[in-house]
Amino acid sequence: MCNAGVKRPLFLSPKIHIGKILNSVSVFSVTLDASENQHARLDKLQAAFAALCNELSPFVSEQHCWNRVTLHHLKYRELRANFPEMGSQMVCNAIYAVSKVSRLVYQHPASPYNIKKMVGRALPVIRFAGDCPVYFDSHTLTLTGQNLSMYTMDGRIKFELKLTVAQKEQLAHQKLTEITLSKGVEGRFMLTFYFNKADARDAEVAGVAIERNAKPVPNVLALPPYVGVEMGA
Repeated sequence: MCNAGVKRPLFLSPKIHIGKILNSVSVFSVTLDASENQHARLDKLQAAFAALCNELSPFVSEQHCWNRVTLHHLKYRELRANFPEMGSQMVCNAIYAVSKVSRLVYQHPASPYNIKKMVGRALPVIRFAGDCPVYFDSHTLTLTGQNLSMYTMDGRIKFELKLTVAQKEQLAHQKLTEITLSKGVEGRFMLTFYFNKADARDAEVAGVAIERNAKPVPNVLALPPYVGVEMGA
């Protein structure tokens, strides 16, 4: 089982919904100086993470079930059995990733696949590209100063990050919500750190004001480039 059971596998505060406080989110990315061996190990992890997400996606669309906790209860053991090389916490993180993207595809008001627009029709199956982001958490990635240790299927690998003073300040003083691994320029791997600057104690009170300042909902939702949909027959 996951180290944290069915609690949130990442750094998210249960009082804050990131999608509702867009203006309070900040982000920065750091390119990893990976050796050939390290790059191959991260490639392997990314491909396996995408395969795991795609294993879960059909169940989500067929059962109209994308609640993360429910998915964990229903599918965690099966996914662990089908992907024995993938660490337990990474399975939890893949469930989180599928749940998050599913909410976007099936619930966002501007999505053409919003469940309310699909009455009488089968929901499309979400497909994750092989270069989809890999989600990390405090069990699979640790950062002490600038020294980084992160999970791969072949053991942990270590990097020394080159952080700016501003980035160090963010890590020290802002709430870290997500960390993702993806490929950037020239196919080099990079880590992206997402922060929520809102104070959890004030989130519910400030929610209305924040909503007024949020960006308007677009007419048509642009899905992330790594997300595709497969329509039923």
